[in-house]
Amino acid sequence: MTLSPQGVEFLLPGKVVLVTGGSSGIGRAIALASARAGADIVLSYAVNREGAEAAAAEIRALGRGVEVVQADLSDTGAATPLVERARARFGRVDAWINNAGADVLTRRGRDLSWTEKLDLLLEVDLRGTVLASWAAVEMMRNQPTGGAILNMAWDHVSGGMEGQYAEIFCAAKGGVYSFSRALARTVAPQIRVNVLGPGWVETAWGAELDGKTKQRIADSVPLRRWAAPEEIAAAAVFLACDDANYITGQMLTVNGGAVI
Repeated sequence: MTLSPQGVEFLLPGKVVLVTGGSSGIGRAIALASARAGADIVLSYAVNREGAEAAAAEIRALGRGVEVVQADLSDTGAATPLVERARARFGRVDAWINNAGADVLTRRGRDLSWTEKLDLLLEVDLRGTVLASWAAVEMMRNQPTGGAILNMAWDHVSGGMEGQYAEIFCAAKGGVYSFSRALARTVAPQIRVNVLGPGWVETAWGAELDGKTKQRIADSVPLRRWAAPEEIAAAAVFLACDDANYITGQMLTVNGGAVI
C-alpha cells in the first residue's frame, strides 16, 4: 500500500484495471472505486454509452486515465477490442474484472420467455465471461508481472434458492464459479483468478420493487439491509490489489450473511 500526499490510502497505485459492464450499477462502482484507489481504467459497455461516458468523466476528474470501449460480450470477438485498446493506451492490464451481465429482470428483459432468459444469461454471463477470461489470460501471460482476473457470480450458487429465476441464475453464475476455480489452477502461479458472489444489491432491479418486498428481503439478511454497489466494489478492489496476492481460486461472498 502507498499513501497520497493527502494521506488517502491507494490500494492500486499505478495499476491498470479493466471493468466490463462499467456503465452502471456494480460495474460503474467498481470502475470508480478502482480509480479512487489509484488505477487507470479501461471501461466497457454494451449499449449504455451515455452512462459509460458519465463514469469516464468522473474517473478523469479523479486524475486517472480512462479508455471507454463498446463491447457486447455476447459476441465471440468482443474481447478483442478490449485487449487492443488497453494495450494501445496503457500497455497492459493488471486486473481484468468481468462484471458484464445480461439484464433479464428489467426493461425488455423481463418480458422474455424463460428459455430466452436462460439463453441470454448463458450467452453473456457464462460464455462471455469464459471468452473474456481467456483473452485476459493471453494478455497477462506476456506481462512480466502477470495479473489478476475477477469474475462475477452470485452468493446463492453454493446453496441454491427456490424459484425459476434462481434456477437460471444458478445455472449461469454457478458455471462462472466452477469455471473460475478450474482456470485458477490452470494459470497459476503467474495469474490469480477469483470470484465475487454478491447478495442483494441496490441496483436498477431493486429500485423497481415495492417497499414491502424490499423490506421482506432485507429482513431475511442477518445484517438487515441490502448492499450498496460501492460495498461490492470495495471487495473487488481488495481482490485486485497486491494485498490479495496469496488469494486465488476463491469466491468472496458480499451478502450481509444471507448465505452462511
